Amino acid sequence: MVHISRCNFATVALGLIGALAVGAAFAETYPSKPIRLFVGYQAGGPTDMTARLIATKLQVALGQPVIVENKVGAGSNIASEFVAAAPPDGYTLLLAAAPITINGYFYKNQKYDVQKSFEPIVNVMTAPAVLAVATKLPVRTVAELAALAKQQPGKLTFGSTGIGGSQHLAGELLKQRAGIDMVHVPYKGASAALNDLLAGNVDMVFMTSMSSLPYLKSGKPHPLAVASAKRLPQLPDVPTFAESGFPGFEAESWNGLLAPAKTPPQIIARLNAEVNKALSAPDVRETLMSQGAVIVGGTSANFRQYISQEVARWGKLVKTLNISMD
Repeated sequence: MVHISRCNFATVALGLIGALAVGAAFAETYPSKPIRLFVGYQAGGPTDMTARLIATKLQVALGQPVIVENKVGAGSNIASEFVAAAPPDGYTLLLAAAPITINGYFYKNQKYDVQKSFEPIVNVMTAPAVLAVATKLPVRTVAELAALAKQQPGKLTFGSTGIGGSQHLAGELLKQRAGIDMVHVPYKGASAALNDLLAGNVDMVFMTSMSSLPYLKSGKPHPLAVASAKRLPQLPDVPTFAESGFPGFEAESWNGLLAPAKTPPQIIARLNAEVNKALSAPDVRETLMSQGAVIVGGTSANFRQYISQEVARWGKLVKTLNISMD
């Protein structure tokens, strides 16, 4: 049995109280210098747009510049690894996207663990995947598509924004759930996949609502179903996969704010509160919703749980189907 003297116990207790006091005092003065908000994707894309929208609101609320910086590469891992290794002081943040929850299954030398290396701040928005088919394809429902794919096994193609992304995994999930065989065609971005779909060079693409809303509204390409629990208000005539005979079929891109692990809880709480305020602003809501986004917000605990669920759900699919980067 280990005995701790009253003197030593008091010393430890005072040390803990002192550390908490220092953390609280630090949080009270936060922020006292510019904040850097990193994005793992190119400027002008959906994640970058969301980051700049939030940054504009945050810098007004916090009284300090919030500078968006793009560190592109390795499925957003370059930016993620940089932020994970940064000092946990609230001055280096990451606007993460869906691939961060699945990259660990594809990049074996990844230098962070999404569930251990970050403090979740808030889930900003989601953008459900929408299955759209080329106008030349003679199908108008998911059931018709599945029937055609069974008639022509291994002949139909589905495009995505890259291996391991939410659109790719949505396609693999459809193959599994419908019992069909299709060929995956990865592209280097949403615009390239969309252009080939419009040209009829690929049969279908799981597109995020945020990157393709104007095209989907026009019916070119033709949207078959949205992979969310409810219909999108922006596409009220497009059924969900559940309505199309595939209950529980959900796949979405998302953007959420992360800080390095061990960032003081007072700072996390402050940032969470300010982002939630920003998300309630009419101009922010209008901008995001007009792009096809579903605004989320909520607590940091909610976001932590969501990340854990995404890691488990997609990790199970990757392992079951043995999906690789090859």
